[in-house]
Amino acid sequence: MTAAVIPTITGPVNASVVVPGSKSITNRALLCAALADGQSILHGASDSMDTAMLVNGLNLFGVLARPSDNGLVVEGNGGRLFPPRFPIPVGNAGTTFRFLVSLAALLKGTTRFELSPRMAERPLDDLTDALRQVAVTVTRDVSGLYVSVEGSGISGGTVHVRGDRSSQFLSSLLLASPYAAGPMQLVVDGHLSSAPYVRMTLDVMKAFGVGVANDGVRAFTVSSPTRYVQSEYRVEADASSATYPFAAAAIAGGRVNVAGVSRQSQQADVGFLAVLERMGCGVHNDDQGIFVERQGALTGVEVDMNAMPDAVPTLVAASLFASGETRILNVGHLRYKESNRIETLANELGKLGARVSVVDDGLVIHPVPLHGAAVSPHDDHRLAMSFALIGMRVPGVVVEQPECVSKSFPRFWEEFGRLIGTPIILQ
Repeated sequence: MTAAVIPTITGPVNASVVVPGSKSITNRALLCAALADGQSILHGASDSMDTAMLVNGLNLFGVLARPSDNGLVVEGNGGRLFPPRFPIPVGNAGTTFRFLVSLAALLKGTTRFELSPRMAERPLDDLTDALRQVAVTVTRDVSGLYVSVEGSGISGGTVHVRGDRSSQFLSSLLLASPYAAGPMQLVVDGHLSSAPYVRMTLDVMKAFGVGVANDGVRAFTVSSPTRYVQSEYRVEADASSATYPFAAAAIAGGRVNVAGVSRQSQQADVGFLAVLERMGCGVHNDDQGIFVERQGALTGVEVDMNAMPDAVPTLVAASLFASGETRILNVGHLRYKESNRIETLANELGKLGARVSVVDDGLVIHPVPLHGAAVSPHDDHRLAMSFALIGMRVPGVVVEQPECVSKSFPRFWEEFGRLIGTPIILQ
């Protein structure tokens, strides 16, 4: 098994870091471009494994999507999709799988998906229950590793969908709704987690020519049938990936710059900058991007992270080096991510001597002296990158399964080595 041995640094960091394009935006834009009629080009698109799996899925549906010198080129075919001859592999890519399920509902025929064991454990019922309301059947085989969608087109009408475990179900339905047979109204039952990601979906849909009338985040109306239009679309730098270099400045002191990230972005994780400010960091904008710097001590915070769950592991890593405890609230949906992030963070960080308490909807971090150990991210990219941050200041931290970072940030280890001034050795 490969492992990353994290070098310890004693001084501050001072670096500019390059992060990939936003995976969340890229995957939404890919769906819109695939359903549009004509060629679209996505500039600055994510090069993540999740996006590559989505591109493969689109190709199996008969939509040509390919990288080029100009960007990610998508030859949209106006919604004319074909049943794939083979199961579509989705691994543990939540957005890829959930977005493609609604796409499969639009065509006439059967689509099969092949899941990883962890993806088979993650929730899907909220989406399948919603699709059942528009006469689409989704079934699993006995193993749970294969899911079949019996597509016959989405009929339109009013659909109720839960959003407390993931906003991806609602986004999936929204992205496919313009190609329903009649007008669609999507009504959210209960609390909607990660609401900024739904606003991101609406923004991307608008960029491809489809507006959605909405009552906040409670109800959404799409004047189906309508159509996306081909577009040249520029993908923002990934705010989730940027949290790691920003947190490095908070932990080690010094100053780190990330280009291409804007505090005006719809990406939820730009909100992490405000959390770092509360902890004692300075955040500055200039024509080179966003800078984060720290000169004094970090202080613990109490913060509701429901809107930016992907930044929670990064915040936990930074909080281990703060003065005073940090309480992270309203993130119960982290149990349904690539790993059960609440339990895994507490258990794995305990190997380093950390005191991390699990509460009903979150975590409490009590800073104590730490020691080195090998920690497993449980094949969860965000945990692997967050564990690397801890190793900057704690000798002897070894991160297992380092290759899992390719899910969102394939060049992470190269950029992290540049950040701390020492190459990362994968053994």
